[in-house]
Amino acid sequence: MWTRARPLIRNQRVRRVASAVGAVAVSAALLGVLGFGFGAIPALGPALDPARGAWTSASGGQPASSQTLRLPGLADPVTVSFTSQGLASITARDDHDLFLALGYVHARFRLSEMDLERRLGEGRLAQLGGPSDLASDKFELRLGLLRTAQAEWAQTTGLAREALIAYAQGVNDDIAQVRAAGDWPAVFTLTGAYPAPWTPVDSLVIQGVLTQELDYTTGALDDAVLAKTLGEARTMDWFPIVAKNAQTPYDTGPYVTAPLTPVQPDAASSAPAPQTKTSAAAAVTPARSDDNPAVAAAAASLLAQLSQLPAGQLHQYPDSNAWAANGPAVEASGGSPGAGSPGRQGGALLGGDPHLPQTLPSVWYEVALSAPGYQVAGVSVPGLPGVLLGHNAHIAWSLTDTQNSATFYYAERVRGGSYYWRGSWRPMTVVHYTIPVRGAATVSLAVDITVHGPIMTQVGQTMAVDWMGNVPSPDLAVMLAVNQASSFTQFRAALAGWHAPTQNFVYADSAGNIGAISAGYYPQVPAGCQPWLPMPGTGGCDITGVIPYSAVPQAYDPPSHLIVTANQRPVTAAYPYYIGTTADFYDPGYRAAYAYSQLRASEPLSSASIAALQNSLTDSLAARVLPSLLAALRSASLTATERSAVSVLRSWNDAMDANSAAATVWWTFWGDYLSVVFEPWWKAARVPVGRDRLDLEVGPGQASLDEDLEAWTLGDPSNAAFAGPSGHGPGNATAAMVVAFGRAVSHLSGLLGAAPATWTWGRLHSRSFPSVTGAAGLGYGPRAAGGDPFTEDAADGGMDASTGPSWRMVVSLTSGGVSAEGVYPGGQSENPASPWYDNLVPLWWDGRYLPLPVPGATAGAVTWRLDG
Repeated sequence: MWTRARPLIRNQRVRRVASAVGAVAVSAALLGVLGFGFGAIPALGPALDPARGAWTSASGGQPASSQTLRLPGLADPVTVSFTSQGLASITARDDHDLFLALGYVHARFRLSEMDLERRLGEGRLAQLGGPSDLASDKFELRLGLLRTAQAEWAQTTGLAREALIAYAQGVNDDIAQVRAAGDWPAVFTLTGAYPAPWTPVDSLVIQGVLTQELDYTTGALDDAVLAKTLGEARTMDWFPIVAKNAQTPYDTGPYVTAPLTPVQPDAASSAPAPQTKTSAAAAVTPARSDDNPAVAAAAASLLAQLSQLPAGQLHQYPDSNAWAANGPAVEASGGSPGAGSPGRQGGALLGGDPHLPQTLPSVWYEVALSAPGYQVAGVSVPGLPGVLLGHNAHIAWSLTDTQNSATFYYAERVRGGSYYWRGSWRPMTVVHYTIPVRGAATVSLAVDITVHGPIMTQVGQTMAVDWMGNVPSPDLAVMLAVNQASSFTQFRAALAGWHAPTQNFVYADSAGNIGAISAGYYPQVPAGCQPWLPMPGTGGCDITGVIPYSAVPQAYDPPSHLIVTANQRPVTAAYPYYIGTTADFYDPGYRAAYAYSQLRASEPLSSASIAALQNSLTDSLAARVLPSLLAALRSASLTATERSAVSVLRSWNDAMDANSAAATVWWTFWGDYLSVVFEPWWKAARVPVGRDRLDLEVGPGQASLDEDLEAWTLGDPSNAAFAGPSGHGPGNATAAMVVAFGRAVSHLSGLLGAAPATWTWGRLHSRSFPSVTGAAGLGYGPRAAGGDPFTEDAADGGMDASTGPSWRMVVSLTSGGVSAEGVYPGGQSENPASPWYDNLVPLWWDGRYLPLPVPGATAGAVTWRLDG
């Protein structure tokens, strides 16, 4: 799912992705500084306490009240109405005033969040947090989000340019009011670092941070380490291009094969491609770099650098769900079943729930926007104009992340300030930065750039990155067009301009149509190159183009009347283009398979059917594997405690409910089963898991290994992997399961006692919604909770999960209109003293929803009149 926040690094194997969407883009180290102090910086924890700290008098702590406010840039009055829960509806007479008012409202409720996020993308966190944030600042300045945003702003025209200018003016109107009153949000008061004026480039930096989270991967670096230790053949067998287990793609073909589309150079973050007299044959001869020990060393070094970034910058769990249904699959709502267009009697349904870091304040700000020709409601991203997920009067849409290898690494041949490319030595471009550091001297940084992109490491081997996120992408213009679209033709045409991050855009409309498009740039390299590993930078493996838009995964009104995207591979093995390996961010397919089966079983569907699925705790992997486990244990010699644990499993419904003891037994068993099978291989090969524990360590959530072990258990129980590297392992799946089950029961007995019936999942597993300040008193939880990474209601991030459904939305569309409801775990205000800080959490927790704010609503529990 495309959203935003902290520069993360996502992992979907789980793969690592340097990123950016949590509730506020600020590193955990910075939060620790604010909460506990660092060096000469005083500890601010007590001042952050909501009951007695600075929040009680800071801006936004008081309940909102109806009032008239003056914003100098408005041409005409604007009305902002709020429901009693704080959901906003903004009504203006033109687009300029609408986006100016949105900027003002965002800043009024989320100014510190917005400022911290732009600092992150622009490499300015250390100015606030001190030396502990230098690693983040250096990474971001090397990667080049700021350079790309500046290039994008120079290319932005039309409504997007007008929206960015107006939005920035609205933010600055709020900053001016706060400055004049001296009533700053607490983070600014406590640190003494106040926000600079907002600019359109700042908004585009936040757009880049969103892209970074969802498209910047380090899969090739991990694979280089694994290929060097496990061997290339085993690495490609266990982390293949197409998974061994059954998948449920939404686009089953037939597929279009067309010439590649040239991709414009990412001029902001790559050196100009010079003209050369080198022959074409010499220029495109593929070469290998994976057999060079220096490449593996460089990969390990870069992974180690990334793993040392503050924990808040590492995002591992970008799972999301989006489903659409129409025709006979949808319950008729009014009129006779045969009324209207054939097969359209029930209209269409759409459900979406992006799974992202769950923090206070939230990732999202819920809003309805209304101006002549512009009527939209849903969730927006503080820092950007428009609505990212939502609906208008005709269509609804949601997003999920999709499989794509959008990040290629190149091993460069360098000599001094030059690099060797296509037969000649070329000068590198050098960009210089100065990084102000709170409590320390300013740091200078020089970024070397080749034709492929910025140099990210020079340890062992100079390594450059060619990332699609550094190609200027008019994402805002696309989203504004989507906000105004009224048909699939317009929706699809708008998304043709979307370059990065690649996303599944799921669609439904009031005419009863549904569709999906996995829009974005999918880079391709010549045959013979290995994009899953670092490639040689001499020219033979350069990107030759991207998959043409007509051939990207897509579907429209499928015969099944259902579309499900849940981060699974979107296409079958017959797809003619490369989009990555099983390690390149895609889900094992368990959520998608379960969603398809449950939606079919529940037909005809209603909004309640979609909501029930969003809140489902069924683990589809458990449902697949549990029969084999129970069969293996029937003939095993078991202890009394083990027999009791088996009894618990036999009566289980596969739901990871907080009150389920079987859920605890299953999850612990699965982790031990992975360990029994794969750990001997890792130890024998000396895989340096310390370089990147998130992606190199064996455990649940390593999607490729989950898929392998499931496939072997169900279809290849004598696979050689069960014998281990020495040949003295369990030997087959049955024996390995018995050993793993014994380990799991022994561990749980020591931890929870000798009675398996009391081993409820909630005793081990909880959810927390931490505060972005790092102050424990400002978060929510931990609270005993159900779910795991494979349930529709996903719970990711460890045994105290802090990643999951960040927004749940259900939309029903018929010829009679659009009905939408949604909820997120948080509140509209970032101020803990505000009644709108966490008031939506109980609703989300209980699986309840609220109607989305209505575009054009001018009366509410609280109403603001904004005058120019």
